[in-house]
Amino acid sequence: MKLFLTYFLIPHIIIAFTSCQQAEEEKFVTEKPEDSRFTKVALVEKLDEPMELEVLGDGRVIFIERKGKVKMFEPSTGGTKEIGFIDVFFESEDGLLGLAKDPGFDKNKWIYLYYSPVGPVSINRLSRFTLVGDLIDMDSEKIMLEIPHFRGCCHSGGSIEFDSKGNLYLSLGDDTTPFESDNYNPIDERKGRPENVDAQRSSGNSNDLRGGILRITPQPDGTYTIPEGNLFAVGTPNTRPEIYVKGNRNPFRIAVDQKNGYLYWGEVGPDAQNDSLGRGPRGYDEINQAKNAGYFGWPYLIANNKPYWYYDFDKQESIFEYDPQGPINNSPNNTGIKQLPSAQPAFIWYPYAESEDFPQLGSGGRNAMAGPVYYHDLFPKTEVKFPKYYHGKLFIYDWMRNWIFTVTMDKESNLDSMERFLPSVVFDKPVDMQFGADGSLYILEYGTYWSAQNDDSGLYKIEFSAGNRKPIAKASVNKNQGSSPLKVQFSGEGSMDFDEADSLLLYEWDFDGSGKIQSKEKNPTYTYEKNGIYKPILTVRDKEGEKATYQLEVTVGNEPPVISILLDNNRSFYWGNPILNYQVTVSDLEDGVISEDKIMITWDYLDSGFDRVEAAEGHQQEHPSINLLGQNLTVKSGCNACHGIDNPSIGPSYASVATKYESDPSGKNYLVQKITNGGGGVWGERQMPSHSHLSQGDIEQMVEYILSLSPNKQSSPKNRIPTQGKLKLNQHVKENLNGTYLLTVSYQDQGANGIAPILRREQIVFRNPMLLAAEADYFEGTAKANWQDSKMIKFTENQSYIGFNDIDLSKVKNLIFSLDPNKKSGWFEVRVGGVDGKIIGKTPVISEDNRPKNNQKKWFDYSMEIEEMNGSENLFIIFHTETGVDIWGSFLMNSVSFKSD
Repeated sequence: MKLFLTYFLIPHIIIAFTSCQQAEEEKFVTEKPEDSRFTKVALVEKLDEPMELEVLGDGRVIFIERKGKVKMFEPSTGGTKEIGFIDVFFESEDGLLGLAKDPGFDKNKWIYLYYSPVGPVSINRLSRFTLVGDLIDMDSEKIMLEIPHFRGCCHSGGSIEFDSKGNLYLSLGDDTTPFESDNYNPIDERKGRPENVDAQRSSGNSNDLRGGILRITPQPDGTYTIPEGNLFAVGTPNTRPEIYVKGNRNPFRIAVDQKNGYLYWGEVGPDAQNDSLGRGPRGYDEINQAKNAGYFGWPYLIANNKPYWYYDFDKQESIFEYDPQGPINNSPNNTGIKQLPSAQPAFIWYPYAESEDFPQLGSGGRNAMAGPVYYHDLFPKTEVKFPKYYHGKLFIYDWMRNWIFTVTMDKESNLDSMERFLPSVVFDKPVDMQFGADGSLYILEYGTYWSAQNDDSGLYKIEFSAGNRKPIAKASVNKNQGSSPLKVQFSGEGSMDFDEADSLLLYEWDFDGSGKIQSKEKNPTYTYEKNGIYKPILTVRDKEGEKATYQLEVTVGNEPPVISILLDNNRSFYWGNPILNYQVTVSDLEDGVISEDKIMITWDYLDSGFDRVEAAEGHQQEHPSINLLGQNLTVKSGCNACHGIDNPSIGPSYASVATKYESDPSGKNYLVQKITNGGGGVWGERQMPSHSHLSQGDIEQMVEYILSLSPNKQSSPKNRIPTQGKLKLNQHVKENLNGTYLLTVSYQDQGANGIAPILRREQIVFRNPMLLAAEADYFEGTAKANWQDSKMIKFTENQSYIGFNDIDLSKVKNLIFSLDPNKKSGWFEVRVGGVDGKIIGKTPVISEDNRPKNNQKKWFDYSMEIEEMNGSENLFIIFHTETGVDIWGSFLMNSVSFKSD
């Protein structure tokens, strides 16, 4: 009977389950999914002005940053590495602006970049490069186009996209300043005026590529041909055949419908607030659609063909309104045809104020951009692809207003309706988006402030779930190494589920990799009695049976060494040029008495800052006598993405390189040049990118670090000191620098019970007591902004904060903030331990009224007394305001100084 029931019920269960799935899929054909069906996943954050992205077929993501870096996100590891660098001119709106992969990328590995090369010639350049492995071969560059561009102002455009036929589209701005035409149409034709005050020389000029979107067909040899159907046929006098659409102001982000080939772009419009009887309409941003080649009006028309006036700047008179049926370009700066094609109206348009035509788009700052058209049938069946509800819809977004809308079109692709996409989700200046091969949406977010490295920038992925979503597993331990018996406290904190209360999750722990469940508690303890290397696994399950796992590693049999450093002074800062007494002791359970010569203690001075290199506990394999500055620089430069210390990766291991060149008198200089210039051929065909953007001194430190990793190297470093004595902090005085001192203690034990040796390192960093706010360790509600070649912090909301790790506050009595209230007011709390920790100081309200009357400079110092503490704490500086902040006026902080008297 039981067998019969099982046989009878299982097919019905399968049918019911299948029917449920189908019902979910069919449900989201006409019914809009709720926001909770989408999950925004952070892939990498805190980027430096991200611009464009490309999602590869295997889920890797290439993206660019405006200052010249090309990076790759690797989903299998969750890591990001630099795969190329172009030395670019990145002032104003120039830099590394555009990126696209070739339609045949899987075979040819070609990518296209649009950038502003450094040098005396003011041009922007479209080039093709080849990826070798995961690195760009910079010598593979094929220059396809060079376009003159007036450096120092505005409207570079620079977006690159391909259509389904292999045609490349490149958007170009009008290269014209908007500020000398009262933010109406810039058509200043007066003699002796700068060239960039007349957009008729670019956007209205059929013989100039600027102010247009080009369409070309790249060829295998790096050249290009002209496809049929561009705006001007090949051979037409005074025209450029590359032009597909013309009459653009600043088409910053473009997209191509992959089914019908229609081109979409966001047009960033001028800033005039009001219509003018003698000048023309107020400013509008536009979303445009080109079903075919065409002229789109600028600088003569805007929005739905609202006409500007021809304004005589000499006489300051308005002469006539332009005719959208055939605007005429009579500018003396025009080298093209005079009679332009009839102007095409915008697809969608909106001003600063609430739009009468599209009120749902809101009001305020604006920066329109166009994203992809989604087609459900272009993507395979995956668990995360967007539903059929979005089939055929255009995604548009606004960089300033932080919204995304989907646009529904009729059968002829004419505008039907619009609706907000994920209004409950926060987007911080979306700058590019693309659907990946799995049908999920990838988004680059620029962050709050222009021309700044923003901590709220990042690369994100939006996934959809029609049914139950998998939970997320997170696990940690209080100790992952030690002698037996080893008692370990496990934690499942951070595990969560999107579809039900986290308290309903089921936890299953396999502590020894046996496959057996040994605990169902969320935070259990377990004691390892036997020596060995264990890989405990946490599995979390929701009520539907969906599961996720998280694996750890625990090593039993060798107790890590314990290092103690005694000092008679503050362990974070130096004041003046003190002499410090120190004493170092090292103990190890298995090694017993440790001789002094086995303990590596070094004393270093760096004339610039230092970023501490962190490594996972128990997995550091560095030699105790390494060059720490060189190690720090190789990590910051992304070298570890391609080289292991003892194991080869994309490139050879550091140990192999050191062994090869350590006895060669010219080896160091050779390696310096090799790292500077890049190249390949010594260790195989893979190419190393050029690192010419690094200073010669930094590269020399990196080479010294690499050479120090030779397994044959036994010599003791020159900066080695004994286990006790005096430390002189006087080099910064001699060199008149605010340098950094490093006291580093390293000891590697002998291993025990079959467990490998463990290296432990303790380091004390003595810094100048003035810390830049932009170099803090924690940021919330803040942005880093550039000002006169330096970075400052903008507090962008109430209770925003910065925080510094591990600050020794002993003997510190005052903090001095270098501030600019920037027309705002607010006060600061200083807390230790966390943002909700103990308050040790609080300022009254600070505003322009606090600025010393004899100090009209941007920054002024504000001193506050704090409660003196003993020992090191994480320190948080929290900003409060009742007057509010905004993008134009936000409280600014340049530095924080710690004073002992």
